[in-house]
Amino acid sequence: MICVSIQNKDYQEILDILETVEMAEIRLDRCALEEEEIERLFQDSDVPLIATCRLSEESQAPQLLELAIRSGAKYADLEMEAPAAIGRRIREACREYGTILIRSYHDFSGTPPIEVLQSLVERARSFGGEVVKIVTTAQSEADNVTVQALYKDAAPGSIVAFCMGEPGRESRLDALRYGAPFTYACLGEEDATAPGQWTWEEMKKTVYKGFPFVKASALPMPSSKSFAQRAIVAAALAEGTSHLSGYTPCGDNESALSVAKSLGAEVRIEGNKIVITGIGAAPGCLDLKQMHCGESGFLTRLIIPVLSVVSKNQVLVSGEKTLLNRPLTSAHDIMASFGVRLYPEGNNDRKQDCYLPLGVSGPLIAGRADVSGKGGSQLISGLLAALPLCEEKSALYVHDPRSIPYLFITVDVLKKFGIRMSSEMEGGDDFLETQDWSLCTGVNFHIKGGQRYKAADFAIEADWSGAAPFLVTGAIFGDVEVEGLDTGSLQADISIMDILMEAGASMSQSDGPDGPVHVRRSPLSPFRADMNNCPDLFPIVAVLAAFCPGESHLLGVERLRHKETDRAAAIEQMLCQMGVPVKIEEDEMTIEGMGLTQRILTGRLLRGGRYVSHADHRMVMALKVAALGADSPVEIDDTACVSKSFPDFNEMFSVMTGSDRSSPTH
Repeated sequence: MICVSIQNKDYQEILDILETVEMAEIRLDRCALEEEEIERLFQDSDVPLIATCRLSEESQAPQLLELAIRSGAKYADLEMEAPAAIGRRIREACREYGTILIRSYHDFSGTPPIEVLQSLVERARSFGGEVVKIVTTAQSEADNVTVQALYKDAAPGSIVAFCMGEPGRESRLDALRYGAPFTYACLGEEDATAPGQWTWEEMKKTVYKGFPFVKASALPMPSSKSFAQRAIVAAALAEGTSHLSGYTPCGDNESALSVAKSLGAEVRIEGNKIVITGIGAAPGCLDLKQMHCGESGFLTRLIIPVLSVVSKNQVLVSGEKTLLNRPLTSAHDIMASFGVRLYPEGNNDRKQDCYLPLGVSGPLIAGRADVSGKGGSQLISGLLAALPLCEEKSALYVHDPRSIPYLFITVDVLKKFGIRMSSEMEGGDDFLETQDWSLCTGVNFHIKGGQRYKAADFAIEADWSGAAPFLVTGAIFGDVEVEGLDTGSLQADISIMDILMEAGASMSQSDGPDGPVHVRRSPLSPFRADMNNCPDLFPIVAVLAAFCPGESHLLGVERLRHKETDRAAAIEQMLCQMGVPVKIEEDEMTIEGMGLTQRILTGRLLRGGRYVSHADHRMVMALKVAALGADSPVEIDDTACVSKSFPDFNEMFSVMTGSDRSSPTH
């Protein structure tokens, strides 16, 4: 990225400048800023900012730098010549507030030998520099070559090295070619902070060559199908009439409405509200023969335990499209723990896994069971929905749980419809200290029997899964704002916020936890993410990793094997075809990325061409985002499958980008 150095400006002038640039360095010692203005500036700006002070010029410099760090500076630049005590203060402040520390060295007279520069880099790292900045003065092209040699052994994105002076002018641009996270420019020639500095406008034209960055605001997100499907089924089971607001249709939600009708509920849609009059479910209250679940794997797993309670007969559960090839992992064993038998229909004996169509024969017998969560949370969510209807109490222990947030979405929705249960999570000392769900080793549920569902008025949350591609687009390709999301949500895919922040994206939210979420470009860095609790994010997070310089590591590959497709293989195929190095070892995917600016300058954009979606809505979304960084159009064989979760995705994506740089072949 291009960082504009700002000096000799007042507060309002700086605000005006930040409206026009992508990144800025604020020279606190050379700008007329009050302490309150420094605080507001670094607290409110979505533009990634570097705070710096030359200690020799201002005795209050350490205090000003600390204030900027406390107020939210993304970077703090501290000269290596700073006294050790000040260095420790700034380093500790950066660590406490999450600011990236730049340790910088400037030589205004010449360029030392490479051995000296290398020792300076090592010294800067020992002084806490997460990014090392080496700036010398070039007398000839040989000095540029010397400085550029520092990139050879440096980790991607960890060093900014170039030369001052007219002979070093091109080295400022070359820094980006060699993988520097940013280089420096000035607003105009009269604002240059060193000889040989490019202006922002001329460098922008040279670097980006008219690259079509994205800028979009107020993009509305659809309702969460995780909440919608649970609420629809709960309302169908309830006594009385429920009103579900905030509904947006998609294939899986429509399947849930169909299931509700098949259960005997009355369903009426009024704009974005669903009105459902339930059946007042009780054990053996229905005489059902079959139930069709569309293409929804979650709905299938949710309804199987419910049917085993409410139906007095065996029920044939069926589905369609990709669902017919997705195994119901561990379903036999889990349901058998509560006395329910599952019978395959037709040619259904495949490696001892259950596949649809499938006969479900109850009754579900209340009791105690210890079940594995390795196969996911969906069938367990079904048990949590069904067991309260049994006349006796139950205890369910889930060991090796996966997708834990989805279990607690189920508990939360059931609570709204009058169902009560208690739960305790288990784990080692790390879990007890951090409460990180990925460290949880087991969950105990205690469920009272003889409960009945009661009608409720329920507001369906907006969908973090659907929002993730738009947020990642903002982080890589520009500036995007989405509306309707709840940052206090239980949805597992809210993890996209943590992943984006770890990758270095600039994120903000206005107007409280329900206000718009804003993401814009910032220098990105490689990251490590455990995706076991949020497997639907894997495709789009893999695209994010492709634009983070260095190796990113994504855990949870095995959770992807039985999605709409073998999603792990599909992601690997997509990245390889696009020219992104990727490898899978057991449960971990390693992706070697490169920053967008470096890709543009080196001609290493992702490869366009014809791509296969595998009829997987998440793969289509990831491909559409990846296409924004491709060297030619990306043609996707089937984009209509996004209707499974987000029917308006393709249209909204085109609105966001202003054009469609990926297109279906039919």
